[in-house]
Amino acid sequence: MQGVDLSQYSTRVAPPKEAIEGQWARLEPLSADAHAALLFRAFEGHDAVWDWLPYGPFHSASQYHRWVRDVSEKEDPAYYAIYDKETGRWGGVASYLRIDRANGSIEVGHINLSPGLQRTRAASEALMLMITWAMEQGYRRFEWKCNALNIPSRRAAERLGFSYEGVFRNHLIVKGKNRDTAWFAITDGDWPALKEAYAAWLSPANFDAGGQQRERLGDLTRLVRVSSDPALIG
Repeated sequence: MQGVDLSQYSTRVAPPKEAIEGQWARLEPLSADAHAALLFRAFEGHDAVWDWLPYGPFHSASQYHRWVRDVSEKEDPAYYAIYDKETGRWGGVASYLRIDRANGSIEVGHINLSPGLQRTRAASEALMLMITWAMEQGYRRFEWKCNALNIPSRRAAERLGFSYEGVFRNHLIVKGKNRDTAWFAITDGDWPALKEAYAAWLSPANFDAGGQQRERLGDLTRLVRVSSDPALIG
């Protein structure tokens, strides 16, 4: 049988149970006591942030606290709260899931960014931190999946350097509706060039005094992507 020899490949470590620090963002393992009330405040009144998720919206702090308590006890998905160091606020959640340590495959998902965190350096860096941790730990494949109708999510995947891999039709039923799922991935072969693109974008020299980027992340990652999403062309 032909193929790359991975006979010496070993099981990867599980996602960390401590904080992951960046310049503008910090990720902490999600905790009901530490994060639920502050995150609920960030999401409150913005029901649209739950549109693409299989749960929510939550209409009381206690309801959201119970949900956070339940999911934070799981190993997979492994949820993290996102802290914006520039604003000093907790503003989002993301998770590792479908964690296949033996085959070196892991996914990012359950991404929920409050309006205050959306389109910020902290939001972008938080996801980069998750990707960087996994690839530096020797995972071979990092996946991003989303509802095929969710064009902002598809754009975000490409901006971060994920390559488009196609659509699984009639994949799921979510909140009583069909979901076709768009698939994206980064592989260990993509990582060296993508790591350089992230470093260039995150460099303080890439931002002016007002925090505006000089080079766009999508431009830096474009040459890394093996394939582009046809839904975003034109």
